[in-house]
Amino acid sequence: MPRWGIRRGALMQPDRLTQIRHHLYRHGMTGVNELAQLVDASVVTIRRDLQRLEEMGFVRRTHGGAEIANSGALEIGFDTRESQNLAIKRAIAEQAYDSLRPHGSVFLDSGTTVLQLALKLRMDPIPLTLFTNSIAIVQALIETPQLSLTLIAGKVRPENRSVVGPLAERCIEGLWFDQLFLGTTAIQPDGGIATQDCEEASLNAAMIRHAGERHLLADHSKFDRHATFRVGMLRDLTHLVTDDALAASWQSRLHEAGLVVSTVPAPLSHDDS
Repeated sequence: MPRWGIRRGALMQPDRLTQIRHHLYRHGMTGVNELAQLVDASVVTIRRDLQRLEEMGFVRRTHGGAEIANSGALEIGFDTRESQNLAIKRAIAEQAYDSLRPHGSVFLDSGTTVLQLALKLRMDPIPLTLFTNSIAIVQALIETPQLSLTLIAGKVRPENRSVVGPLAERCIEGLWFDQLFLGTTAIQPDGGIATQDCEEASLNAAMIRHAGERHLLADHSKFDRHATFRVGMLRDLTHLVTDDALAASWQSRLHEAGLVVSTVPAPLSHDDS
């Protein structure tokens, strides 16, 4: 668990985060130095707080400060999510790559950890019939040898650089995949897999129904989180790749659910904040 340094007169972190949020809501964009004075914390601490609040969807960081996120904008932008926990995502992708079977049919969803799997596949191609709803993955793999690459049709969702909607679901209904590699926004305490967008959740559920092996790629920070729209349950999956910072209680639950669980070492330098 991270240890939060407390200076004399400084607030405990939950109160500090709340105070920052309320200040940004009332006063709009505020600089890092002003926020540091407001809550009697260091600039370094405030930058970490703002990163945490941005990850939670409450604020948007700006040059030198932050502002409250637009109402309803609870999903973190793709570029921000792509860079978060990058070392762990790459390690998980390396592990998942070893599960790929040459000449199989594979679906890669639009998650940022799954994108790292695509980038690994670009470096070390293997013959696959590959489908995706991710525009970012198509951009990464479009000239990769040995791949038969298909982007399914549908409505473009810019927030996730993905294709979603009824047309995309109809495409899925006519297909079958040997393997699915799926990301997620949240793994809820009851074992539910959830995301922030209704159409994305519905399409992900269709992917699960039409795949033999169903691999979830999720680092430990995704566990015990909440998101609005449920995709399914952990028991709907067959495999999970995560990192060894996952709580032991969750590791036991995953094995009890019958999942094939693979773990990778969490980088020593990783900071969850």
